[in-house]
Amino acid sequence: MAKKITPQKSSSPIVSSAHLVSPRSAEMSEFEFGLIVSGNAFNRWITHCMSAAGLKDLTPLDVLVLHHVTHRARNKRLGDICFIMNIEDTHLINYSLKKLQSLKVVESSKTGKDVTYASTDVGRGYVERYREIRESCLIEALHADEGLNRDIGELARLLRVLSGVYDQAARSAASL
Repeated sequence: MAKKITPQKSSSPIVSSAHLVSPRSAEMSEFEFGLIVSGNAFNRWITHCMSAAGLKDLTPLDVLVLHHVTHRARNKRLGDICFIMNIEDTHLINYSLKKLQSLKVVESSKTGKDVTYASTDVGRGYVERYREIRESCLIEALHADEGLNRDIGELARLLRVLSGVYDQAARSAASL
């Protein structure tokens, strides 16, 4: 059984922008640094995993769009993809969709005036291979510490709450 390593609390926070550290919440600066580092690690992971699955030269956003378009095997509209991924700039998602269509992993269809997107059989094959690699490389590593899954579930809940706090703060800042 793997021994759980508990990080020691240092006397000063580990941050990327010391000028933003507030006496009211040094923890938020620590969290933001952790978010930056983990976000970049996650982006690197998903692009390497998809590359190992055989679909190379995708950006992290391309990978996420392919996964979302494949999600629940339902056709998705551009606006719905943007909404779920919390991305305001539809051009970013549209560019990814066009790139994925050129690779024949996503296809579009038109119903009335709605254009929807779905993964192709080829796209679903890459996503399935990605899942296998994810199970082998990532999920197996997580099972070295059984309590980690419970902690990750709580962290996921907290991240969803904080995304709402950041969205509200962004609206407040935009009104200044």
